[in-house]
Amino acid sequence: MTEATTPAGEMLAADGTPLKASLRRALRAQKTRALMLVAPLLIFVLVSFLLPIGDMLFRSVENDIVPNTLPKTVVALRDWDASGDELPGEPVYAALYDDLSVAVKEKTNTRLGQRLNYENSGMSSLMRGVMRDLRKMDPSQPLKPQFIDGDAKWGDIGTWRTIETFSGKFTSGYILNAVDLQRVPDGIAVKPESQRVYVKLFLRTFVMSLAITLTCFVLGYPIAFLLANLPLRTSNLLMILVLLPFWTSLLVRTASWKVLLQNQGVINDVLVWLGVIDNAHRLALINNATGTIITMTHILLPFMILPLFSVMKGIKPTYVRAAKSLGANDWTAFWRVYFPQSVPGVGAGAILVFILAIGYYITPELVGGTTGVFISNRIAYHISTSLNWGLAAALATLLLIVVLALYWTYDRIVGIDNVKLG
Repeated sequence: MTEATTPAGEMLAADGTPLKASLRRALRAQKTRALMLVAPLLIFVLVSFLLPIGDMLFRSVENDIVPNTLPKTVVALRDWDASGDELPGEPVYAALYDDLSVAVKEKTNTRLGQRLNYENSGMSSLMRGVMRDLRKMDPSQPLKPQFIDGDAKWGDIGTWRTIETFSGKFTSGYILNAVDLQRVPDGIAVKPESQRVYVKLFLRTFVMSLAITLTCFVLGYPIAFLLANLPLRTSNLLMILVLLPFWTSLLVRTASWKVLLQNQGVINDVLVWLGVIDNAHRLALINNATGTIITMTHILLPFMILPLFSVMKGIKPTYVRAAKSLGANDWTAFWRVYFPQSVPGVGAGAILVFILAIGYYITPELVGGTTGVFISNRIAYHISTSLNWGLAAALATLLLIVVLALYWTYDRIVGIDNVKLG
């Protein structure tokens, strides 16, 4: 029996093609089939995850409304010294007249006013009133005094500084606002103390998320240990109680805690009945940070218990018995032998609870009041109420960056490879 070969000595496949080429073609076909199988998932991830994140990052620096609506004015302002005390000259007002005439016709002046109003209060009403002012103006006469006569804000140097500062297609203004800073003609300045809210909200979000994670660990570890070491029948029954919150609406659970925690609620009534507190000094458990921590701990506790339980089920009890047989007491055997083996479950539960906690906004909104809300509540406010999507995107971007930084730090200290879900 002889092997088929080419004149160059290459082996041939059954169809007469070189064997190497045939193998490469078969391998490409396998990779193509594998890619087609995962393509729906890849498309779903791209559409529902990567594209929204990309859009969020873009919106946090996008600023095309000003240069697109006032193109001539932006060009004319390049020769004006924004750091001085002089108003722009007549050419700038003439360019403004041309731009606003087009903007009023295309009805983009209100959107421009809304954008500039984020940086300088009163710009929105100024742009809404341009339609009335333009009708009274005579373009054959000097336009600067006509604009100022129509609305005194056109004679305010702060108005022009705002337009000049945010005249680029991209801006760092949203990002700066998200950390309580602002752009000024001379550079970057700290906002007035009464307007500094976001850094405080960021710190509150992370401190309370860490507190919720720690509370879930303290409550969840003994529960997971008990479930992992009980007989299977009893363990399964108790596991149903752990999973029960997953079968109840988040809104229902949060509303239930409002009933329990309020001043005249069940918990305060029981404490008064037991004599722990008197009726005049009921505990403030709602509309503050305490209510948020209690409610979110209950909601997120299963996310700590389940990873711990799955890891603990894989820890052989013979290890602890061996440690005791070598002279270790119960505490030493647990701390030196059992607990280190459960650390991967602790890491997985902590990551799940922490990341879920910093993104919650429904629960803090309902039970947090003014001192228990998170940065996510402010993001939701800017998206749905103030419609300042740029600032909302900037806050979300900073939140994402900080979470990734914490994730990287955790990986460097603990090692993400040591995290296990089971």
